[in-house]
Amino acid sequence: MGCGILLTYPEIGIVAGVQGVLVYALSSSLPIMLFAFVGPLVRKNCPEGFVLTHWVFERFGYWAGLYLGILTILTMFLYMASELTSIQALVELLTGMNLPVVIVECVVTTIYTTWGGFHTSFFTDNVQGIMMTLLLVVVSIAMGTNIEIDRSQIAASGLTGSTRLGWQLFYILPVAIASNDCFLSGFWLRTFASRNDKELKIACAIATFVLFVYLTLCGFTGIIADWSHVYPGNPPQDAYLAFFLIVETLPAWVVCFVLVFGVALSTAVFDSLQSAMVSSVSNDIFRNKLPNKYVRGMVIVVMIPAIFVALKSPNVLQIFLISDLISAAAMPSILLGLSPHLFFLSGFDIIVSGCGGVMSVFIFGCVYYGSASGGGSMLLLMNGLYGDDWSAFGAFVAAPFGALLFLVASVLFRAIVCFIYAKATGTEFTVFKRPLQSSVDRNSVDLISINDEDQYPDEESLRNNDMLAKKVSY
Repeated sequence: MGCGILLTYPEIGIVAGVQGVLVYALSSSLPIMLFAFVGPLVRKNCPEGFVLTHWVFERFGYWAGLYLGILTILTMFLYMASELTSIQALVELLTGMNLPVVIVECVVTTIYTTWGGFHTSFFTDNVQGIMMTLLLVVVSIAMGTNIEIDRSQIAASGLTGSTRLGWQLFYILPVAIASNDCFLSGFWLRTFASRNDKELKIACAIATFVLFVYLTLCGFTGIIADWSHVYPGNPPQDAYLAFFLIVETLPAWVVCFVLVFGVALSTAVFDSLQSAMVSSVSNDIFRNKLPNKYVRGMVIVVMIPAIFVALKSPNVLQIFLISDLISAAAMPSILLGLSPHLFFLSGFDIIVSGCGGVMSVFIFGCVYYGSASGGGSMLLLMNGLYGDDWSAFGAFVAAPFGALLFLVASVLFRAIVCFIYAKATGTEFTVFKRPLQSSVDRNSVDLISINDEDQYPDEESLRNNDMLAKKVSY
């Protein structure tokens, strides 16, 4: 959780009320459980992996793995830009000064992640959890003792009732966040590094509960800002600044506290993104054949455009939405590859499906707005998530379902071409023929079985071998 949650969740409290906050918090926390159930399946099929793309390379081939790798790196780039946008906004709002904080953060995190690797990121995540708890406790107490809520404003605000947007978000946010989480290599690094499936499930359950509580508290600050007449302020401010409008009314020591802890939160999440990008670039692009120092150098170069995007981006949520839309188009067909009944899916089908999902959004935009420029605007979700229309909802319907339609079309096209080729050459038609199992199936010995975790009492020592140490070092 970076300091971006202090911008996006209060905003939804202002826009969609209690319903929006609860839906957003649930949609952000429940997808963590995806790794508790899908993670073991991926690890079972790819026991030597450490990120999702490692399995995709083995399951779908080189080009599909490269395709997912590029999308993963793009997603993490957008997340890095959004986090830098958030920390820059936090510092400017609380200090009134335009400080080069994003450059300082990039330099500092690069130094200590280069020195300590992913182990350092694990450590800072633990510190981040403690600091996030302290931040919420201190700010909650300060708000409770300094903010006066106008009770007559509660009913009139309309924030306690359901809205059309709230019901739209009930579909949009789970699809967007669940698919996008699969693109974040930091989650997969933790999934593969967990000792066994039982501990992975416990960790995911704890994380889901803690995230829901924390994010709900963050979201309700927007509602409190409205009920206390702090929002929209004088002069009127954007909804995503609701939390900071409250903080400005609190004692100076609380403002300093929020500033220090906000920077610490941002740093902790940014170093995870850096470490994950190093792993992704090394594995997905160069197949672990390029020395790590050169990969880290490339990541440093990538941070330069991330800083530029962060300084020019008007809204953190806009960056998230573009990333969510791409993942919603690409991820469904990839996860279907885990099913043994869909063994016939190929890398070609996966790429066509993902590109087709994005194309479906463009087509929907052209129809909805009546022009090609409208289709381009739909791809970038220029009207945002909270527009008073069906554009965002339609885009997130078109992306996954359009991708699945293109997946079916790709399989049929490939089958027809292969059938014609087989007839013309007199060879066997093998598109839907299940491949023969090897006499020694590498998955027959499952070190992290979902149902038989106690079958191998020395499982921890088996997993803590040189290969795992090599993986974590990325």
